[in-house]
Parts: sequence; C-alpha cells; structure tokens
Amino acid sequence: MLKSKNIIDLEYKYGAHNYHPLPVVLEKGDGIFLWDVEGKKYYDFLSAYSAVNQGHCHPKIISALTEQSKKLTLTSRAFHNNILGQYEKFITEFFEYDKVLPMNTGVEGGETAIKLARKWGYEIKKIPYNDAKIIFVEGNFWGRTLAAISSSTDPTSTKGFGPFMPGYEIIPYNDINSLKNVLKDPNVAAFMVEPIQGEAGVVVPDDNYLKEAFDLCKESNVLFIADEVQTGIGRTGKMLCCDHHGFKPDILILGKALSGGVFPVSAILASDEIMLTIKPGEHGSTFGGNPVACQVAIAALNVIKDENLSENAQKMGVIFRKKLNEYAAESNLVTKVRGKGLLNAIIINDKEDSNKAWEICLEMSNRGLLAKPTHGNIIRFAPPLIINKNELEECINIIISSLKEFEL
Repeated sequence: MLKSKNIIDLEYKYGAHNYHPLPVVLEKGDGIFLWDVEGKKYYDFLSAYSAVNQGHCHPKIISALTEQSKKLTLTSRAFHNNILGQYEKFITEFFEYDKVLPMNTGVEGGETAIKLARKWGYEIKKIPYNDAKIIFVEGNFWGRTLAAISSSTDPTSTKGFGPFMPGYEIIPYNDINSLKNVLKDPNVAAFMVEPIQGEAGVVVPDDNYLKEAFDLCKESNVLFIADEVQTGIGRTGKMLCCDHHGFKPDILILGKALSGGVFPVSAILASDEIMLTIKPGEHGSTFGGNPVACQVAIAALNVIKDENLSENAQKMGVIFRKKLNEYAAESNLVTKVRGKGLLNAIIINDKEDSNKAWEICLEMSNRGLLAKPTHGNIIRFAPPLIINKNELEECINIIISSLKEFEL
C-alpha cells in the first residue's frame, strides 16, 4: 500500500500544480470523520467547502446513488428520462419557484444565472442589445472560469488570464449606497451576491444589507441573484441564508451540498418570466439533469429536512462562536470570530500574506482536526451539520489548544 508521501509525490509528478492541499492523504469518510491512508482519524472541519453538509457517505444519499446507477446513469438531454421531471417538481416545490434549470457545478450555476439575467434584460426589461450590465461586489468568489474571474478582485484569480468578460461592474460589499448609485443605470440587469462571502473569509454583511439590497433591486427592476452555492442547504442555520432576512431572490443558485458531496449537482431556480426567456438550443449541459444527479439531490435535500440539520447548524453555531469569542477575548492571536450557523472563521493577528494560519492548520491536523486557511490569516471552520454538542466541544478544545501553541 502506498504511504502518504508516495501518493503526494505521485500527484506532484503527474498532476497540474493548481492546488496546495494540506499534506494529508484521505481514503475514507463517515459522518463527521475522515481517515488517512495510515489509518489516522480526523474531525472534518471543512466539509469539502460545505459540500458535505449531510456528513460523509450518508447512507440514504449513497443508496440513492447506487440504486439509480444500476438502472440508468445518463441519456443527455436529447431524450427524456423518467427521473428528471420528478426531481424538477420536487425541488421547485421545495424552494417555491416556478422552474429549475439543472446543471452540475456551482460555477456552471453562476454562468447560467448570468445568461438568464442578460436574456431577461434584453427580452423583458428591454435593455439595448449588448448593453446589459451585471453588478458584483468586491471579494466575491464563484469559481475559476473566465466568466467567474472576470468579476473577481483577487489578483491570484485574475493575473495572467485576461482579457476579461465585458458588461460587469464591481462595487464594494456591504455598501448599500454604492449599490443605490449603480442601480441608477437603466442598463443594469442583475445584482449577483453571496449572502455571506465564503472564500473571502466568511465575511458576514450588516443585518439589513441583503434585504435593503433586494428592495433596491425591486425598485429599479433589477434581478437579485443569490449565490447560495456555499451558504445554502442548511449551512448557516436556515435552509437558505436569504431566509434569515425574509426574502426570496429572483434567481437562486445552489450546488455543493445539493448532492451531499457524492456527485456534482447544481441548480438554478427562477420564475417563469425569467426562466422561459431561454429557448431550446440556447443553453444546456450533457450531464445536467441526469437521473443519478436527480435522485441524489432529492435524497440530499430530504436528509437536511428530515434530520433537522438547519436547526442543528443554528444551535451548534451559537455554541461554537460563544466558545471561540471567549477565547479571543483573552487572546493576542485571534482578533475576530465571525460567521452564521456552522459557517465560521477566525482572523489571525498577522498579515494576509503570512503562513501563520497554514501552520495552525497543520498543528490542528496533528491533533486530529482538518481545517484550511482562506488567505494567510483566516481559518474557516465548517463541519458537517450532523455534528452534536459533545463532538463540537471536543473539536473546540482541539482548536483552542492548537491556537495556544501560537500565542504571541
């Protein structure tokens, strides 16, 4: 059997060097736990960037995957299959939308939402052709395609990859006056935003920001696009993060935990007015809406609902932030704790280009907990939503004991 170092060397030799993972090689997952090839057991505090909200290899989701894969896996959309319509009915009723467009990855969801918004802008709002604008905010992240990085303010994402997509405008995050000013332009079709910025370091806006932004978009006849790929499916203590603020976005993008981490599944939900602007042949995906993805997504959503995982995320998140804030109050190392539900982060008292957060994550992995920095001085904590109070408190002890090793 290959050991961790051999496997890491193999990846380095034959794979592209576009990731910098922690030096841990995993071979098994079950619930909130992961095991490496040497048999060491870890708590998972990343959940594959919130794709594994239901826990690793949830038996109901795995059953849906395996049972459907024995019958039919893919037809493309050249033909109907017997599962897609059932899934479309289920998910539109689940989130109370008219229509869904099924895709595979979160970034495809973002691309689809932008295409829908532009098409709606031309056909319904009557924006002059090729003049439609989409508004984004600084610090956003929704993928690595050219359309996605064209909206990015992170030099790591953009350097060396231009030219970029036209028709984008970027404004400060959590700044309602900037949005108000840009919405004066009649050619704005949509405003696309993460309710909490994940990759930027779990940046939580002011309580009134999202609802005020939604209301401003309504007044200006501009679509509000919620990128809930990371914040959705129970992660923040509600089924959707927008639910905390009492509004339903015009276009909703879901991914990651929509499959419980066992299959690439994303979905874009909208009204008939928006969705039916796209006609046959204008958008699609070979794998989008395949029978396996549909069955997996139904099972994944039912697990969140049936096991009350949103409610558990809310309760466990309160405990997590309370304990970490108590530590931060006496710490010279941790300057801030922020988050909602079980999407949380700590800010380390160091420069953004430091490796301090990386070193802390290595220490935590040595103690049996896996987390990953986002930027050099921020560590994100996002365990599966099935975690219980005793497990959480054990994990908090690991985190705090690791942090104490680096106190200034």
